[in-house]
Amino acid sequence: MHTVELLEEAIELAERSGFHVRAEWLAGRGTGWCVLKGQNCLFLDLSETPREQLDRVTQCLREQPQVLAASMSPTLRRALDVPQNVRKAA
Repeated sequence: MHTVELLEEAIELAERSGFHVRAEWLAGRGTGWCVLKGQNCLFLDLSETPREQLDRVTQCLREQPQVLAASMSPTLRRALDVPQNVRKAA
């Protein structure tokens, strides 16, 4: 799977996991997440390469317990280091 496709799937998973996702030009400050007014927000730094964005998005998703049981491709599951035997959500 191409990096951009995997990034798109990771972003979709973040949205399904309750994140509000915004793509902004952050001038190298980096992709990251925070909580604003009780809402999880994921900011994608458009000055980063897709690989850099993917690395940071997967890092963010690893910290979210609800991701373990989410439905995702085997490629994304490997990128997140989620065991294959974790039961998928319906």
